[in-house]
Amino acid sequence: MKDGTNGGVRETLSTLFETAYRTAHPAVCLPAHLPKVPEGGRIIIIGAGKGSAAMAVAAEEHYIATGEAGKISGLISTRHGFGLPTKIIEILEAGHPVPDANSIVGAERAIALAKSAGPNDLVLCLLSGGASAIWAAPVPDVSFEAKQALTKQLLKSGAPISEMNCVRKHLSEVKGGKLAAAVYPARLLTLAISDVPGDNPDEIGSGPTVADRSTLADARAVLAKWKITPSPEIAKALDDPKNETLKAGDPKLANSTYEIVAAPRASIEAAGAIARDLGYRTIMLGDDLEGEAHDVARKHAEMALEAKAKGEKVAIMSGGELTVTVRGNGSGGPNQEYALGLAIALNGTPGIAGLAGDTDGIDGGGGHHSDPAGAMVFPDTLARAASQNLNAAKFLENNDSTGFFRPIGDLILCGPTQTNVNDFRVILVDP
Repeated sequence: MKDGTNGGVRETLSTLFETAYRTAHPAVCLPAHLPKVPEGGRIIIIGAGKGSAAMAVAAEEHYIATGEAGKISGLISTRHGFGLPTKIIEILEAGHPVPDANSIVGAERAIALAKSAGPNDLVLCLLSGGASAIWAAPVPDVSFEAKQALTKQLLKSGAPISEMNCVRKHLSEVKGGKLAAAVYPARLLTLAISDVPGDNPDEIGSGPTVADRSTLADARAVLAKWKITPSPEIAKALDDPKNETLKAGDPKLANSTYEIVAAPRASIEAAGAIARDLGYRTIMLGDDLEGEAHDVARKHAEMALEAKAKGEKVAIMSGGELTVTVRGNGSGGPNQEYALGLAIALNGTPGIAGLAGDTDGIDGGGGHHSDPAGAMVFPDTLARAASQNLNAAKFLENNDSTGFFRPIGDLILCGPTQTNVNDFRVILVDP
């Protein structure tokens, strides 16, 4: 960390981030879990998420190699800009984090394909984070516009993703086990890449193929907690027992099985192994951290400063999904806001650098696939910013972390990674 360009530590931080997301790439983690084509039947492939296009490509390549390409077909929905060329499976791009018209089209077509499965067929659901917005068919009597507006309210509220999804699944025709109900009595296998703290299947993509632990009452409580007044049609839908999700023991889940093929912990551990090879002692804070991004950053900075004072060479690593309560009109996501909060808290302390990035390659922002994945922090971050008259505190107050990091060249710009195991954060302390 002694060179003026931060080149050495910048390269190390980049290597750790790349290791994290490449460990969870579908080409690496999916093939070993793919099922055989059932005798006398076919595999109908459906799915949604930021990593689902790459999952579809990996599945195609597998079944082409086994000579069974003629027995598979299907449709995958992914985020705009995340599509990949395929030979057999159709790819549909839809809105994220706010759903768009294609979110409805993709969900409705997935339901229709699920219902088309015969007794000898297997429905294979390829699921990854982001599916909650990418599949968004509203329940009857709820307009798409009302659900879209509610999503925007939830995103601005600071509510954790688990609570957001609790609400969204009770307003959906596909989430909360309802896709499994559409498949029944045919067989269903879900292969999922987890992006949620705790890896709970009913929270990954809002659990379209599994029993749901949350209730309509829980959804209403979330809106009350975050002081969100729903539109009349949303309020009515959340009071209607017909919109309750499927629960454990429901017979329509009897033919459904579920496997997680990649999860945040494995990605963090892979990056940790690299850090240890470089001489750092790793401090793992867990893969399920939640909280306000700049508050968590301040706590992590305190840990780093304490290690520095002790003369320790450590790598402090964490995952999970932080939130931002939007108060300003700037641009940026929770990883960039964490990085900005970290820079302020470290205040240019020598020997400490950090990175925060979303493993899908996109961190909030304008919702475009070219948005930054996150940002890096170095001992000279604040000094370089000050030389351009950038006041870090004011940018944080305006939630404009992208606007702060872009002029000084410390954004992570990698584009879609074709997977999603949530956020990756690391602070390197090298006295």
